[in-house]
Amino acid sequence: MDAPLMDQILSWIETYPLASTLVGLILFLVSVFIRDVTQKTHTIQRNFPIVGRLRYFLEMIGPELRQYWVAHDKEERPFDRTERSWIYATAKGQNNNFGFGTTEIQYEPGYPIIKHKAFPYPEAKAYIHNQDPSCIPCLKIIGPKRKFPYRPYSIVNISAMSFGSLGKNAVMALNRGARDSGAYQNTGEGGLSQYHMEGADMVWQIGTGYFGARDKSGKFSLDVLKEKVGKNPCIKMIEIKLSQGAKPGKGGILPAKKVNAEIAAIRHVEEGKDCISPNSHSEFTNVKELVQFIEKIASGTGLPVGIKSAVGEIEFWEELSREMKQTGQGPDFITIDGGEGGTGAAPLTYADHVSLPFKIGFQRVYTLFQREGLSEQIVWIGSGKLGFPDRAVVAIAMGCDLINVAREAMLSIGCIQAQKCHTDHCPAGVATQNWWLQRGVDPTIKGKRAAKYIQGFRKELLSLAHSCGYEHPGQFTGQDVEISMGMNRYQTLEGLLGYKRDEVKFTKLQDYTVFPKRQA
Repeated sequence: MDAPLMDQILSWIETYPLASTLVGLILFLVSVFIRDVTQKTHTIQRNFPIVGRLRYFLEMIGPELRQYWVAHDKEERPFDRTERSWIYATAKGQNNNFGFGTTEIQYEPGYPIIKHKAFPYPEAKAYIHNQDPSCIPCLKIIGPKRKFPYRPYSIVNISAMSFGSLGKNAVMALNRGARDSGAYQNTGEGGLSQYHMEGADMVWQIGTGYFGARDKSGKFSLDVLKEKVGKNPCIKMIEIKLSQGAKPGKGGILPAKKVNAEIAAIRHVEEGKDCISPNSHSEFTNVKELVQFIEKIASGTGLPVGIKSAVGEIEFWEELSREMKQTGQGPDFITIDGGEGGTGAAPLTYADHVSLPFKIGFQRVYTLFQREGLSEQIVWIGSGKLGFPDRAVVAIAMGCDLINVAREAMLSIGCIQAQKCHTDHCPAGVATQNWWLQRGVDPTIKGKRAAKYIQGFRKELLSLAHSCGYEHPGQFTGQDVEISMGMNRYQTLEGLLGYKRDEVKFTKLQDYTVFPKRQA
């Protein structure tokens, strides 16, 4: 196009801005029309050019439309609006009470009721440790026979979420929140990163990929593990992940978009390629070898070692309990993850239909170890949508000593449940490696919110314990909770599940505030 003609066009645009805009819009729509009717990939667009694109746009923003305009307060999944509101208010230190009575259907099957006592435990008599009215220490010491036993300061802790799945700012925020509230943070199978070094106690999770604890060929290396444990006294326990609730029996998936140079260096994998963990461990193939692997790590590091698993077939647990009884060896703690899902990317069928929900899975495993006389020597950790006081009470009444929370902790630092964790386009900047989106997560501000959420959770948990006549939530039993069986029919949790949790030989809270120290 020659210069005079270009000058005439620009002059006309300046003289008639509205007309030129209209012409430009028409030309754009014509080009879109031509593209739509000639392409063969999308039937709707081919049959209904231009207009058909609205379908894909509305489908894309459908979750947001339902979340803010369409769905009512109790309708959304996995967390409804009232649940999210409670977490947000608690994390911000705002009023987290609700007015005008319950909106729940209390006769709906499965609905829990916590039975208060006529004479509650006086809150005026409650022991306050280290000027922290929310302190709830674990009643058991983990790994008392190990070189570095561990008693968690908090029975509410941050579950496994890897750096990679979460962005660096989110990991730092959660670590600072754990530090300030006295909780521990689980690394997830992505291994230990510099962003986990903000001062919190750490549980290093080792998955099938052995990320951060493997040699150049990708095999597990005890020497690498020992070196990192020795350099980082913040590491208090090692957790071997057998499976997780989101995708049991399938390896972890970190899409190539998230595998940048930094993550590749931490995990010892190739940059820019999907980081897919194997679906099984290469260091052991049966129960006996698993126990030997646990003991090898425990003796090499001096730390308590446990396992995390979703629950499917029960034969594995039967064999594990027999092996532990015969040898006196095995995991110091067991984390039972419910099939309710989790933070990781997973195929839909795995998320929806593989592994038992938490209550059923935990009941089957716990009672099996009870029969073998082993349950009291193991610390039991519950995981799977337990990040609310009422659900924590039920889990504790079933036998849990500790509660791990993941998605609820993400909500406390700004997650909006957009369900885009697997796309690297998390709009809240939590589950993404996109630098622009991550900048929305300020580790200092969000760290304070994570701490307030955990402390607020514990305060309400303590309040519930006091209402039921207990000084510590660990005293809850299956007799303290009743479950709706339908209209006008309730049954105790103990009667419904068919077992009693181990008797808690509780003395007074201050007796459990001695915390063994692990020195460098």
